[in-house]
Formats: sequence, structure tokens, C-alpha cells
Amino acid sequence: MKPKLTLSRGWHKDREVVFLVFEKNYSLIQEIKKLPGVIWSQSQGKWYIPYNEFDLGHTFESLRDLFYLDYEGLKKINQAIEKLNSPQKGGKGFSGLKDLTPAAGKEVERFVSWLKQKRYSDRTVRTYAKSIKTFLSFYADKAVEEITNRDLIHFNAEYIIGNGLSASFQNQILSSIKLFYSRLYKVKMDVGEIERPKRGRKLPNVLSKEEVKGIIQAPKNLKHRVMLSLLYACGLRRGELLNLKPEHVDSKRGLLIILNAKGQKDRVVPISEKTIELLRAYYKDYKPKTWLFEGQISGALYSEASLRYVLKHALEKSKISKPVTLHWLRHSYATHLLEAGTDLRFIQELLGHKSSKTTEIYTHVSAESLKKIRSPFDDLE
Repeated sequence: MKPKLTLSRGWHKDREVVFLVFEKNYSLIQEIKKLPGVIWSQSQGKWYIPYNEFDLGHTFESLRDLFYLDYEGLKKINQAIEKLNSPQKGGKGFSGLKDLTPAAGKEVERFVSWLKQKRYSDRTVRTYAKSIKTFLSFYADKAVEEITNRDLIHFNAEYIIGNGLSASFQNQILSSIKLFYSRLYKVKMDVGEIERPKRGRKLPNVLSKEEVKGIIQAPKNLKHRVMLSLLYACGLRRGELLNLKPEHVDSKRGLLIILNAKGQKDRVVPISEKTIELLRAYYKDYKPKTWLFEGQISGALYSEASLRYVLKHALEKSKISKPVTLHWLRHSYATHLLEAGTDLRFIQELLGHKSSKTTEIYTHVSAESLKKIRSPFDDLE
């Protein structure tokens, strides 16, 4: 008999989440860790996924062979919300969506197949598929090929703006629709007719070298220390670190090979002798087989949730109260390189940025450059 996994909706640290509750079992925990966005709550003693990242269909497909999934509580809450927001009650209705027709469902499947053939990441595939399902559900009474640009403008006004949905969601769903119609139907949906929200320019979060050192040296566990070190030492994204294999470390040439990174791009970054020595010590102790950093089961990919947990503990031990994420180490790497005089063009290549404009944002947070600016106040007598 399969163990029971109960899904329930709740709140954790001021955000809505879906809790995953099951009887403790080591091998099952390893499977739970593979779910996108899953996080362990020490205070609650439960695994959870932020509600806006939760995909019931994906969770069911991933775990149905391992668990009996009890999602009645989740379903009842969703039904209650839908009832409260139903247009039939006289309100606008938050969702305003109908069931996806079988024909539309097949088109979504065709789109997902195309995305996978084009080697889009799993996360992007899920995001785009969810966006298209939302749009086609809004127009469930129309054939997919009959939906026009005018309908898109109406959807933007009624569903996105009307429900006060975020600017990031608006940009995401419009991009998904544009790609869906241009690739499957060779039809141009002119999203240019829609006033897209301006993206606020947010500066990257940067740590001082002393703070980075404190974070890296905090873990007693060698594997944890090496993972955090490599994120900073090579300016890696989280996924790039976790998808490294032992053969990607070219110690003779002093290079780290990063394959199929964001945008399906490969790149190489220099890796110092100091970092190589650290990796050698790690390799000697752990002897990874498939991945450079493996989970507790040999050959299993180290999970994103576990890596976030490593950082959390490092922050606690180093007494850093800032809301640091793993990506801060990448930002800090780029900024510290710039402050050391590295040309911006080289930094762009090291980070794998497609556009130099993306890299130029680091010029706005370079402390050394800012210190060279003399305030006119100093010239006052």
C-alpha cells in the first residue's frame, strides 16, 4: 500500500503556500526534493511550495507512483474561492476562466512538444504551458485559430488589468501567447498594441568581500563549503552549479566548462588553482559518480531546495541578517571583478549575458567607481 501524501493550502512567512505532509521516509524525501520550488520549513516541520509556483498536475504526475495523493482539502479551498469569485454571483470573478476544451488541450500539448524539441528548460516549458492554458480557457467558446489580436487586447484589459495581476505576469503571458501563435499558426499576435508595463530598474544585490568570506567559511561540511565557493568563484547560476559533472572541470587548462546554460548557451570560465585545490579535496572525500555535486543517494542530482538550505544555515552561522539568495553570490562576483578593473566585455562573457546592457547594470553598484566621484559639496569653502 502506498504511503499517503496530504496537500494543504496555508501561510508561511507572510506568503501563501501548499504544504506537503507525509510520514517521514528517507527515500521518499529524496523524491520530494526533486519537485520544482519545494522548500523545507524548519519551524513548521513540513515541506512546502509557494502557491504561485505550485502545479498540481506536475506534482501528481511526479508522485502518483510513490504516494496516494490526498488533495481534497486543497480542492475544497479552490472550489470555495471560485464560488466566491464566480461571475454568476454578480462579481467580475478573479479567474473568469472556463474548462479548457479537448481541442485546445491538444494544441497546448503540441506547443509543449515544440518547446521541448527546441530544448527550452523544464521550468520555461511549465510556465509557458500554464500561460497558454489560461489564455485559451478565457476563450473556451472560440476555436484556437479564430482568436484574434482584438481578443488578446480584450484579454489584457479584462483578465490581467481587470484582476490587478502583476506586471511580471502580464509580460510573461503576452510573450507566451506571441510565441504560441507565431510558431504553431504562423500568425503574428501584435503585443505591441498592448501597453506593456515598464520594468523598474532594480540594482543587483551585492555583498562585500568580507560578507562573502563569512558565508563561504561558515559551513563545516566540505561539500557545502565547496558549492558556495564555486557559485562565487565562477559567478554561476544555481542551475549551472547543480548540472556540473566531474569532467567539466579542466584542471590542466584552469577552466570550468558550463554546458547548456540559460539560452542553451555553452561557455567556459577561468577557475583558479585555489579553487581547483578545494575541488580536489572534495573529490577525494566524496568521489561523485555522475554529477559533481550529488545528493545523499549516489548518482542523484543535488536538489535546489537543499542548496538553498545550505545558504540559509551559512547566513545564520555568519550572522548575516540580509535576505541573501544564491544569486547574490553571482552578482557579487561580477561587481568585485569590475572593481578590480576587469573590462566589462570580459565580464559579459564570463556571466554568459546575451546583451552588454544586462552587464552594464553592475557599473551602478561598483563601490570603487562611486568613491572616485567627488561631491561638489567638498569644494565649498
